[in-house]
Amino acid sequence: MTKSEFLQQLREKMKGLPKTDIEDRVNFYSEMIDDRIEEGLSEEEAVRDIGNVDEIVTKQIDDTSLTKIVTEKVKPKRRLKAWEIVLIILGFPLWFPLLMFILTMLLVFYIIWWSAVIVLWSIEGSLIMSVFAAIVNMFAFTFRGELLSGFGYFGLSLLTAGLSIFLFMGCVAVTKATFQLMKKVTLKIKKSIIGEEN
Repeated sequence: MTKSEFLQQLREKMKGLPKTDIEDRVNFYSEMIDDRIEEGLSEEEAVRDIGNVDEIVTKQIDDTSLTKIVTEKVKPKRRLKAWEIVLIILGFPLWFPLLMFILTMLLVFYIIWWSAVIVLWSIEGSLIMSVFAAIVNMFAFTFRGELLSGFGYFGLSLLTAGLSIFLFMGCVAVTKATFQLMKKVTLKIKKSIIGEEN
């Protein structure tokens, strides 16, 4: 692939992003290709060395904020005609509640998901506190001469410590998976807004 073909593909696949971002990326990769050519690579080798256009575009979309993408997409390309304005106003009782319903459902799903993660961490915290409470009770019963109860609390502290270690690993895994899921969902939303099909 030649430099011009590469830059053209890059420009086409990023067309839903803000124009300044597109030009910055195209200029950046143009200079990068030129630098590699100056180092002795052929044009095709320099382009191949840079990487896949789709991966570059996905990274750029991921790095661009959702608000910036929405702002670019909502920006009018032309002046609205009078009949279009009237249609938007007359359709407001229909499209606005639907939009609010969809946004509310997304927000509810987001809150419920994170609430489940927070509940897991709360259970982890209470297990850790149970370990300390069992240890305190173990010493209290031992000093009172009730060795059997002290050993019982010692066993309970070991059990809750083991459970809290396993739950901690689960909490970390669920939290990481949640962050990755949210990142993927956000990337999908961004791609659907700019119109890229992947």
